[in-house]
Amino acid sequence: MDSYVQSRKFAGSSLLLARGGEEVFFHKTGLRDIASRASFERNTVARIYSMTKPVTSVAIMMLAERGLFHLDAPVSNFIPAFSNMQALVEGATSIDQTEACATPTLHQLMTHTAGLSYPFNPGVLAQAMDQQSLIFGPQQGVLETVVDQVAALPLAFAPGTRWEYSVSIDILGRVVEIVSGKSLSEFFRDEILGPLGMHETSFSVSPEQNARFASLYTPLAGDAMALNSASAGQETLRCVDHVTDSAFVDAQTYSGGGGLVGTIDDYMKFAEMLRGHGALGDVRLLSPKTMSFMMSNHLQGDIASMGPQSFAEQPMEGMGFGLGGAVVLNPALARCAGSVGDFSWGGMASTFFWVDHANDMSAVFFTQLSPSSSYPARAELKALVHAAM
Repeated sequence: MDSYVQSRKFAGSSLLLARGGEEVFFHKTGLRDIASRASFERNTVARIYSMTKPVTSVAIMMLAERGLFHLDAPVSNFIPAFSNMQALVEGATSIDQTEACATPTLHQLMTHTAGLSYPFNPGVLAQAMDQQSLIFGPQQGVLETVVDQVAALPLAFAPGTRWEYSVSIDILGRVVEIVSGKSLSEFFRDEILGPLGMHETSFSVSPEQNARFASLYTPLAGDAMALNSASAGQETLRCVDHVTDSAFVDAQTYSGGGGLVGTIDDYMKFAEMLRGHGALGDVRLLSPKTMSFMMSNHLQGDIASMGPQSFAEQPMEGMGFGLGGAVVLNPALARCAGSVGDFSWGGMASTFFWVDHANDMSAVFFTQLSPSSSYPARAELKALVHAAM
């Protein structure tokens, strides 16, 4: 961690490790804001981006446990805009080259096999999404409106035929709103964040957190998320989002796929709930059976066998996908030390977490550098942790 700061790869970072429910290691280093020389502290507030996805997936499963829907239900049952879907034909070169296809199910949305995409992926659909800025940023309006814009576009492929990292969990965030009758922010607060004691985590940076909100940096010359046109800049730590003008200070769009900000201790509570088979102390969000179901591989094989054509920040060989995160099937094929069954995911700002039931361990790593594919920090971190045990 210190060497990454010294070589100007990361401005600062923090790591928290727990085994058997007890903290065994914490380290912080570097700066949360280079300009002011403010240090990266334990209570630094960071953008967790896609580490929001497991939280939304837990929300969906909490509603499923209440018998409010089943996972094979088509999403059009909840969002009519997804009726009468079209998918791009094989080899399509324009967005109008489509054919009729089935409507994605909730399960396909949860496993990124629904046919949706992200603007930073390659492909025709991603280009169309990029033109409309369909990335569910904090200031893109109410969730319902952005979801309907996504539904108006064709799918990249027929649901269930491939794996592609996508905004599908954002669509599920809207399902949570419709089924629960609450905004996603309210549901998270009342049903997940509040009960777990994650009081520093939300979609917006509070006034009290302003002084602790980390700046976001990139080594790229252009947009930190425009991966299709990415080119290295002369400055490895160029600031692209600061609290004085950050959209996260007052979020309007509740992105279940990437909208939460919070502290490392807060996210460790969520990771420990996963390690605890759905419970943290006396608080239970999901049954052990449901949690085991979520953390199992839901693909026919590994992600690589599903023909992915999307952005990847970790190997897809030897890695399956559960509900809300990746599952290690074969550490050798994944080319990284670990245990079979490790459940993990990361965020675009290079944050990362994993839960290892074999070693009774939870790990949470925070930093603020986009894109997360800039350096092999996650594989190096896992190797160091396993070497230390």
